[in-house]
Amino acid sequence: MLIDSHAHLDSPRYGPDRAEMLRRAKEAGVEAILSIGIGEGPAEMHQAFDLCREFNGQPGVPRLYASAGIYPHSTPEADDAALAKLDALLAEPEVIACGEIGLDYYHEGAPHDVQRAGLIRQLEVAAARKRPILIHCRPKDGVFDAWDHLFLVLDTYWRHTGLGGVMHCFGGSWEQARRSLEMGFLISFAGNVTYAKAQVLREVAAQVPLDGLLVETDAPWLAPGEHRGKRNEPAMVVETAAVLAGVKGVSAEEMATATTKNFARLFALGPGVGN
Repeated sequence: MLIDSHAHLDSPRYGPDRAEMLRRAKEAGVEAILSIGIGEGPAEMHQAFDLCREFNGQPGVPRLYASAGIYPHSTPEADDAALAKLDALLAEPEVIACGEIGLDYYHEGAPHDVQRAGLIRQLEVAAARKRPILIHCRPKDGVFDAWDHLFLVLDTYWRHTGLGGVMHCFGGSWEQARRSLEMGFLISFAGNVTYAKAQVLREVAAQVPLDGLLVETDAPWLAPGEHRGKRNEPAMVVETAAVLAGVKGVSAEEMATATTKNFARLFALGPGVGN
């Protein structure tokens, strides 16, 4: 049993074949997917939750969970109405996480101070709802200011909650992974860990303890190496998990069992995490 811990199932790229895509995931052994609720901004953050209501209970598809959050470059829209919508979504039982939220200094977009302010306000909402968070952190190449600013915010506004979260699509150093683990975060690797030039990232993954790992697609982006450049989908998480298993020196079954257990523990889901 595998869990895709991060997929944008509401992407328009799945419009023509979303149900078929979910069936392919189930056939590949993916029993649950965390559907990320950021859309193209707060006006669409409910779409991941809507997919839970549409597909859960249908035969032949994975169990869907959802998140809700305001992406770093959408934080200029993080007004009181957007935060109230976030709070209402996090109250729904299917919405188990707040995210993806964080800091993105790689792309031009929202000013950095606006991103940090928007992150802090969302941390307050998530803490009140006792929901773990999904963190996106992307610095400019060769610069670590986004990570430094992120840890400063988390140390001040999140650590004390003990709720932890996920460092999604991790691309940082071992030191950043270590600090994240120490704060109760799981480290999630996506398809880019399979790329030929990602040896440094694989070396980081090798140091993360098995009980600190998750695996994800970040679909429809970051398809694993053999499919690079194509549309990614949750069925392909099997290939990323296999690479991680090799990096860790464990079987594919052990990797699946460990990451499923880690997901269930973080989100307090118990043994019935999948269908």
